[in-house]
Amino acid sequence: MINEHYTPEAVILANGEYPTHPLPLRMLEEAKFVVCCDGAANEYISRGHTPDVIIGDGDSLSPEYKELFAPIIHRIADQETNDQTKAVLFLQKKGYRKIAIVGATGKREDHTLGNISLLIDYMKENLEVRTITDYGVFMPASGTQTFESHPGQQVSIINFGAKGLKGKELVYPLSDFSNWWQGTLNEATANQFTIHCIGEYLVYLAH
Repeated sequence: MINEHYTPEAVILANGEYPTHPLPLRMLEEAKFVVCCDGAANEYISRGHTPDVIIGDGDSLSPEYKELFAPIIHRIADQETNDQTKAVLFLQKKGYRKIAIVGATGKREDHTLGNISLLIDYMKENLEVRTITDYGVFMPASGTQTFESHPGQQVSIINFGAKGLKGKELVYPLSDFSNWWQGTLNEATANQFTIHCIGEYLVYLAH
């Protein structure tokens, strides 16, 4: 059973729009370990918080914070990954497995799409990573899975090559969607729903 509400071992604050919804804000507030992606640290620090680590080249960080927090800035030169992935891999090396990402959406839409699609890659690394936005939760999944929900909850399924897609306790039937939009705007009819398939996909549950 996959639940949208869970307690992460670490939280990544990406450099999108700063969260406003109570759920991602609470995750940041209660996090045992916080990694800020470069410029995301500016607002996090200005709100009175201190990150455990800042990942990135520091170009988006204010000169004042760059100097003040120099000891916790980790510059990773790899140009093949974005700061979000660098933060995930950093946490993986530290032994963290359950990771929440907040602030990963908004601002540039191409970055938003990239950040969300990367959840599939993290799942393949045997990590439990979820993106929590102001509007819902993105969760990667593989194969047949059951998800906790509530009747009337808005659900979207984004296919990443899964075959034999079928659903139970959803308003609309599933099929092997070839475009992302085709699996959006579904709805749960019970306190849980099941997706049957072989392969990988993303589930979005609206708050």
